[in-house]
Amino acid sequence: MIRKNKTIVITGASSGIGEATAEKFVHEGYNVVLAARRKDKIQAILDRLSQYNGNVKIKVTDVTSQKEVQELIDFTIKEFQQVDILFNNTGLMPLSFMKNRKVDEWEKMIDVNIKGVLYGVNAVLPYMMERNEGHIITTSSVAGHEVAPAETVYAATKFAARVIMEGLGKELAGTNIRTTSISPGFTATDLASTITDQEAIDMLTSGPEVTPLQSKDVAEAVFYAVNQPSRVNVNEVIVRPNDLP
Repeated sequence: MIRKNKTIVITGASSGIGEATAEKFVHEGYNVVLAARRKDKIQAILDRLSQYNGNVKIKVTDVTSQKEVQELIDFTIKEFQQVDILFNNTGLMPLSFMKNRKVDEWEKMIDVNIKGVLYGVNAVLPYMMERNEGHIITTSSVAGHEVAPAETVYAATKFAARVIMEGLGKELAGTNIRTTSISPGFTATDLASTITDQEAIDMLTSGPEVTPLQSKDVAEAVFYAVNQPSRVNVNEVIVRPNDLP
C-alpha cells in the first residue's frame, strides 16, 4: 500500500537502525525526513532511496540543540504538511567503567540520549495534540531494563528514554497520540566505535560470540508498532538476539 499522506521523521538516520528504518518506510510509500549531523551521509542515503515509492527529504540536525530539533519539525510540516510519526533514534554508547571517570562522555550521552528525546517531544507534541493524532517512538535498549558492567551511565540514559515514553503515553491516554519504546539488544551498528575505555573494549571482545541483530530487524519492529489499528498502542517492543538468554 502506498501511504503518500503519511510522514515519518527519523533522527540518527545516517546509519544503522535509522538508515534501515528509513529504507523500510520509504519502500512502503511513506514520506520520510532523514535527520542527522552528517550531511554527506544522509545525502548518500537520499540518493540511494530515490528508487522507492516514498518521498525523501534531508535536514541536517543536531538533536542536542533544541532550536535545530524545532527547525526539523517545522521543515517537515512545510515540506509535507504534517508529521505523523517521530522516531527519536539518535543515540550514543561510549561504554565505560565509572571508576575511569569518563565525565565528558557521560555528559554527551545525557545530552543526546535524554535531552535529544525531550527536544523531539517538545517540538512535535503541540502539533500532534492540535491534530489529535500521531506517534512518537524512541530507541531505548535492553540496557534500559537491565544494567551490565561498564553500561551504568548508558543504561541510565536508556532507562530515562523508556520512562519518558511510558510517562508521556500515560499523559496522552484517551487521545489518538501513541508512544512506543523500541529496546534492541546487541545490534550490528557502529555504536560501539565510540567506546574509548580500553577495559570496556577488552570486556566486550572477550565475551561469548553472539550473532547480533541486524538493523533491519529493528526497523521491522518499528514498522510493526506503527501499523497497528488505532485502537492498539504498542507501548514497548524488546528485540534480542536469539542466542542470548
